[in-house]
Amino acid sequence: MTPSFTQGPDDPTVQPVPAAVVEKVDAADTTLHDPKRAVLSLGSNLGNRLETLQGAIDALEDTPGVRIKAVSPVYETEPWGVEPGSQPSYFNAVVVLKTTLPPSSLLERAHAIEEAFNRVRDERWGPRTLDVDIVAYADVVSDDPRLILPHPRAHERAFVLVPWHDVDPDAQLPGRGPVAGLLGTITREGVAPRADLELRLPE
Repeated sequence: MTPSFTQGPDDPTVQPVPAAVVEKVDAADTTLHDPKRAVLSLGSNLGNRLETLQGAIDALEDTPGVRIKAVSPVYETEPWGVEPGSQPSYFNAVVVLKTTLPPSSLLERAHAIEEAFNRVRDERWGPRTLDVDIVAYADVVSDDPRLILPHPRAHERAFVLVPWHDVDPDAQLPGRGPVAGLLGTITREGVAPRADLELRLPE
């Protein structure tokens, strides 16, 4: 809801931010004590793909202990690991966030958001309404089978590295090195920018 302002007598175009809004922003910032930086990859190739990605971003921002700091441009990509033309193309994006949630809780939230958008896990690399992957969490390197960090295939996926590099040119993939360097080792074929589409950073 847009707050209503009382126009001042001097300059009606310059209005103070309502105290309630300031308090809300300050409260949200102070809820994150010692936050960690995390990078998530979003993808959708069923239904209204752009709307689904935006819905996932909004749901992440609504998660206690999560604040989204950056949202990448949208890319249209060919499905990974399947025959060309056998599935609709994906819309992909990357979000960078700060969170006080541990990796396991962030994964649970990612899965809950997928399920909210009717994600079905019938087959590996099958089409899906929404895919939310944790690409990296701080500098954590872990081979826990429940959540391998960083994502074990992120270093070879242009649909992850290209949008990530867009929002953080100096990004490092833990254990693999600079994202800019990794991009030099893979092809960008099948990963097309969609300058006509935009995802909103939650306010």
